[in-house]
Amino acid sequence: MKQLKYGLILFVFLAIPPVASILESIMIMHMHMQMPLLVFAGFLMAPFFQSKFPKLFSNWNEDGIPGILLFIVVMVYWMIPKTMDDALTTVSVEVFKFISLPFLAGIPLRDSWNKIGPNMKKAVFILFTALFYVMGFLYIKAPIQLCNNYLLIDQITLGWGYMTMAICFSIYLIYIAFTDKQEPIEQK
Repeated sequence: MKQLKYGLILFVFLAIPPVASILESIMIMHMHMQMPLLVFAGFLMAPFFQSKFPKLFSNWNEDGIPGILLFIVVMVYWMIPKTMDDALTTVSVEVFKFISLPFLAGIPLRDSWNKIGPNMKKAVFILFTALFYVMGFLYIKAPIQLCNNYLLIDQITLGWGYMTMAICFSIYLIYIAFTDKQEPIEQK
């Protein structure tokens, strides 16, 4: 119940117009702070929804694959520069952002993460690492503004933010590749 309270408080705090306005005023804060915090708010609220609707989660997301695919689709959708731009100019897109990131990305992520196997978890990390490299390269090298609401320097800064995250994910993937977490097999 505490996590629901914290998730709800975070969600409401992020939805307060001056807070949303400040976080959306700088491109890298919009993409790498506001959006992940909205997902985290949903992540915190997930146990409440799992306890209230156990059949929905067990029937709909039994093995975790549908939930993790929904999470990936929502996250990739919000990586598209046009959607980020539209969230600043169209109220319905802004509302969709505040609904989709916590409830269609954060909650499915938490419900799915313990259900999917280690190889699927690695595949998710590899996918996002590749996406972050591609988006970083795109935002740094694009000769034109990809978002009308932000300056070119904001775009380049966001590109380097993506590159930094991709490097961190790469380091994590290298780490888990060289560490063996399996229990040793007992000799009889």
